[in-house]
Order: sequence, then structure tokens, then C-alpha cells
Amino acid sequence: MALSWSAPKDPNDVKDYVLDWTQRLAGDTLITSEWTIVEGEELVVDSNSYTDTHTTVWLSGGMDATTAYILNRVTTDGGRTYDQTMKLKIKTA
Repeated sequence: MALSWSAPKDPNDVKDYVLDWTQRLAGDTLITSEWTIVEGEELVVDSNSYTDTHTTVWLSGGMDATTAYILNRVTTDGGRTYDQTMKLKIKTA
């Protein structure tokens, strides 16, 4: 099930988007984070980072009037792997 970031992204913006894993981790901590564009023409992952409980992706581009889906796969110190797909509307402001 895809979660959504609330505000749409303008195709000309370069912005950071955060995903909070705290509840799913239940005390575990993140040791890797990878972001992949699943669907979304012209959307680009510029960079990403993570803390013990949050992941951040910097996105640029995107095609106006479309919806993109971005997958975040994380692994934890306890050996777990989790996936979360995020939905992001692309719309010129």
C-alpha cells in the first residue's frame, strides 16, 4: 500500500522528502536505505540519506500532471528488510 506525501511537487523544484520509520522499527535502527523510482517519467533521485529512524530522498524533475511512485527499501540492525512505496503528485504550481 502506497502512502502519500501531501503537497504536490513542481517539476522544476528540487526538494527533500522524509519518511519516518519509527513505528515500524519498534526500537530497531536503520543501517541502509535505498530509493528507487517505480513509476514517474522524468523524476530523478538526486541523493538520499538516513538516520536511525528516518530516511530522506532529494527529488528533481518529474512530468507535470502525473503521479510518481517511489520505493524506499531499508534494512535494520536486527536483520529486517522493509519496503515502503510513496506516492507523489507532480503538478506545476
